[in-house]
Amino acid sequence: MPEQEEWFSTWFDSPYYHILYSNRDDNDAKLFLDNLLVYLHPKPTEKILDLACGKGRHSLYLNERGYDVTGIDLSEQSIAHARRFENNRLHFAVHDMREVYQPEAFDFVLNLFTSFGYFNNETENVVALHAAAKALKHGGKLVIDFMNTDRTIAHLVAHEEKEVQGINFRISRGVEDGFIVKTICFTDKGQDYRFEERVRALRQEDFLEYFKMAQLRLVEEFGDYQLRPYSRDSSERMIYVLKK
Repeated sequence: MPEQEEWFSTWFDSPYYHILYSNRDDNDAKLFLDNLLVYLHPKPTEKILDLACGKGRHSLYLNERGYDVTGIDLSEQSIAHARRFENNRLHFAVHDMREVYQPEAFDFVLNLFTSFGYFNNETENVVALHAAAKALKHGGKLVIDFMNTDRTIAHLVAHEEKEVQGINFRISRGVEDGFIVKTICFTDKGQDYRFEERVRALRQEDFLEYFKMAQLRLVEEFGDYQLRPYSRDSSERMIYVLKK
């Protein structure tokens, strides 16, 4: 593990992360998951791993729909929150996605809403994919949902201010050294804070190379939460369905 603290291990564990994104609309997530369930058609007996699950909003919804779900995330704060909702078919654990969680234990692994590409060292993306593949049973499927990077960069809002719960967040966005970087500055109780979100600007060709290295077979590629075909110019997302 890297000695230097990684941005996601501090920011995602900060209470301010949850304040900034507290108004996040879950309708998109539910629409996507509903469409995904129709497409994947998991049996009630099959097990789903929600990889980088955050506070567990997708895990909870999948469990409400009747599935056996395990959510894992590096953020201790997020998992502590999610654990309040555990039941005999819904479990959460603090875990680093670069390490294998439970070998060959899951029928489906879902990595949703751009929860990938955070690592400084590019090889760690492949390490994370290998670990996800190892958690799958033979013939199991991995779904990766990532922003369409070209479209995201074309529509980046360079500067923005947002007031949430009395805190004025000053947000700037740009592209640096192959990463899309969001800088978040604010003052609370007389103290100044500065956090960053850094996501590697991965394109289709990068993912295809990663999949080859991780020995995953691409089954399907979608471009949005309605599961329409991917178009590099116009699609909002890059959604990959892979088979072990």
